[in-house]
Amino acid sequence: MNKIIRFSLLFILLLSLTTPAFAQGDSTDNLVYIVQAGDTLWTIARNLHVYYDEMLAVNGLTENSSIIPGTELIITGLGDLRGVVSTIKVPFGETLQSISRRYQVPEDSLIQINRLTSPFELYVGVSAVLVGENEIEVQEGKRVSLAPGESFLEMAIKENLNPWTMVTANHQGGSWDMIPGEVLFVPGTESTGPGGFPDEIQNVDFYPERLVQGHTYVIEANIPDGAQISGSLGEYPLSFFTQDGKTYLALQGLHAKESTGLKPISLAGTLTDGTPFALTQMVEVFSGNYHYEEIIGVPQETVGIEITEEETTQLQEFTLQATENKFWDEEFLPPVPAALSAAYASYYGGRRSYNGSGYYYFHSGLDYFSSMGGDIYAAAPGKVVFTGPLLLHGNTTLIDHGWGVYSLYAHQSEFLVREGQQVSAGALIGRVGSTGRSSGPHLHWEVWVGGIQVNPLDWVENSYP
Repeated sequence: MNKIIRFSLLFILLLSLTTPAFAQGDSTDNLVYIVQAGDTLWTIARNLHVYYDEMLAVNGLTENSSIIPGTELIITGLGDLRGVVSTIKVPFGETLQSISRRYQVPEDSLIQINRLTSPFELYVGVSAVLVGENEIEVQEGKRVSLAPGESFLEMAIKENLNPWTMVTANHQGGSWDMIPGEVLFVPGTESTGPGGFPDEIQNVDFYPERLVQGHTYVIEANIPDGAQISGSLGEYPLSFFTQDGKTYLALQGLHAKESTGLKPISLAGTLTDGTPFALTQMVEVFSGNYHYEEIIGVPQETVGIEITEEETTQLQEFTLQATENKFWDEEFLPPVPAALSAAYASYYGGRRSYNGSGYYYFHSGLDYFSSMGGDIYAAAPGKVVFTGPLLLHGNTTLIDHGWGVYSLYAHQSEFLVREGQQVSAGALIGRVGSTGRSSGPHLHWEVWVGGIQVNPLDWVENSYP
């Protein structure tokens, strides 16, 4: 039966039936939580998704009460399950199904105790509540998948596994429930890695682990040589590259005005034997808390939402292309002389008003103070792919650094490089001016990642792979 249909039927069933409870002797208490080192009453209530005041009342506590590790707290408000509850922070690469199998907690119990209406609510970093007869511990185990055209029995023989053990450990109705690519858990074996992927994939991750508007993110996957992988971060397609044939990396920027809330990361591909894999997991996007600033004295013909969008689209014709050659290997250099390397006239991401307009715009780069004619340097090695005048950016140089990473140098008074030219880090490429949407001489510097303008300081202060 189709997995989505099975999941939907499961929720309908929960609306009318109670889930079988875990036995806990003759206790009349539904659930118990055993206090862990570092816990506070507030964090326990938050992680278990229960009302703080209600938890205090049922345990005869006040907000000033102290608790020690090992104390048993009665937990109500999580349905009619019985047993010991614990929590985990959901990592990237785990799903409702993989958590159920890895911790040996039935899916219907996870749904009920976490009040899930969709499996996507188990997003990265959220506290997931588990329940069992005793404190839950992760069960290490190998992960296996049916290859296309392979029967369940053939897979069990190949892996030297007991077919019935596989059926029960993975909460299946029978071997007929298993489909190619489905990740199955093998109890009693040694292996680690993301439970939502086959055993051949030993690691999937993204960093930094907190997604914030306007920053650069790296999605990493360790897959066998010859395997294929693709993916997306929300609406942004991910371009994966490798230097060693095992670790595949994709870099992607988040827009400074990206909607906050949940956004999906999707990864999919095939192993070398043709076994498919796929996972979609939600991650939370947080606000960059950018400032507001008013800019006056720019040419009025450069103010307008439509012309801003048109020029962004024009630049994306270059910046959405991810070339396989990677030219940089360390932090980017400030694109100005050392004496001005920390002389910022305006930071990235600020919500802007031009000539008294509404705050419809954002600052897409980093501005450096400079006098007219000041030196401009390439921030990293790369290939010049554009030099020319633009309405908003003025005289502009765009350099391709490979893997979908570009740097842009705007408002110039003079070009000192040409299209197609290869440049080294620190090469003199132009002179500071005040062309385009500018109210005075300065260098406006941008970094684009995956077709999105990101905070350039990330690239000066961090080394990206």
